[in-house]
Order: sequence, then C-alpha cells, then structure tokens
Amino acid sequence: MGGSKVNMRVDVIIITKNSERMLNECLKAIYENVPINRLIIVDGYSADRTLEIVREFQKKYGNVLVIQDKGTRATARQKGIDQVRTEWFMFVDSDAILCKNWFKKAEKHLNQKVGAVWGIEVWSTIKNPAILKLFLWITRKIFDLRGGTHDTLIRTESVQDIKIPKALHVFEDAYIKDWITQKGYKLIACYDPFCIHYRPTSVWTIRGSLNIIADSIRAGRLTLLVRLTVAYGFYTVYSIYQFLANNIKRGAN
Repeated sequence: MGGSKVNMRVDVIIITKNSERMLNECLKAIYENVPINRLIIVDGYSADRTLEIVREFQKKYGNVLVIQDKGTRATARQKGIDQVRTEWFMFVDSDAILCKNWFKKAEKHLNQKVGAVWGIEVWSTIKNPAILKLFLWITRKIFDLRGGTHDTLIRTESVQDIKIPKALHVFEDAYIKDWITQKGYKLIACYDPFCIHYRPTSVWTIRGSLNIIADSIRAGRLTLLVRLTVAYGFYTVYSIYQFLANNIKRGAN
C-alpha cells in the first residue's frame, strides 16, 4: 500500500454546518473505530452546538483542527484535503455512524493499486430485509456512477494535486472519484465496512429532489443526474413512504 500498515494513523475530515443532531455520536464512533491522527473539521459557520461538541472532543483528545469555510461542499472538501498530513485519510459525513472495526475491515483492501475504499451506507430508517436488500443493491450501483464520501478512506497521493471546481455544491464526490480513477488507481466498494446514515428527512422529499436537480443544473452535471434518475426515484419514493408511515403512527397515538 506504499507504506507499512502497522500503527498507521489517518486524518479524518468532516464537513459541518449546524450539525449538532448526530455529531456527538458520529465523532464517538470515529474515535472508537479509526486510528486518528487528526480530526479536521471544516465548518460552515454553524450557529447551533456544533462547535461546542467539537471543543469537547478537542479537550478529550487534543488532536482537532477546525477550519471555517463559507463556500460550497467543494471548497470545504478542498480545504480539508489541503490540511491532510497522513498517507491515507477519511471523509466521514457528520450524520453517519461507522460500524464496529470500520478501519480494520477497510485496511484489508489496501494495496499499491487501491486509491480509495468506500463503505456502503445504510439508512437508519430501513428495517425491512427485502427493502434493505434492494436499497444496498441500488446504493452500490450509485457508487459506480458518482462515488460517495459518507465513509470513505482515500490514498492522499491520489488527490494531492486535485483542485475541485468551486461550483460543485453537489457531485463533488463524483469529481473526486473520477480524479482518483484517472490517476490509475482502483476504487474498492464494500458492503462491510459500512456506516449507518441518519439522513435528515428533508433530503429525499419532493422539495429535496427538486433542489438536487437545480444544483445539478448549476453545476453542469445534469447528464450524470439523468443516469441516476431511477435510483434517486427509489430513494424519494421510500422517503415519502417513511414520512407517511410516521404520520400514521403519530395519528394513531
């Protein structure tokens, strides 16, 4: 893998903006399951308890770097990458909880040809085995098209000269994926390790879907979005089903 895996430590990048909802649980899982060199927080000037939570982890571990950014997800990810000092680093979403032994499981896939290891996401609301099986299959296909950064281990050398276009508030993960493969590295997509993703309910509502389309047009990635239409359609239908089911339960109570 271009260096010994013994006692390897990695920088971990998290993008935050008013992320208090799941951040404490997210960071706790990272420190328990990843050999962290530094935790790099790129924050969009949060107005909630996000930075207070981050300070608590800094007091406990003393290895947290906080950077502020007013731009897009692209500029935030670029700032994070520019601060990496380790051979490998991770992106983790602020509302994702890593599985037990995440890094140990990912480490088994590392070799000279691998540029990144992607752990699949499982939505926290999915309980039905049949729906879960379909969800995992669709999510795996989506990665082939656009990549993903919710729980991803990346070889620093593969992106050390990357300049992510600032306009990419969406599909910046697709740009990173394409950059790594164009460098000649392989991407490994895994069902294990994985993360449990506690996505906000607003993401896959009709309004959320329309916002993704609008952002895609602005970013010039409409062609990619069209290729993802069927998969995103499943996500939206499932989210609407979940929303209605929750309302029915509340009404019954």
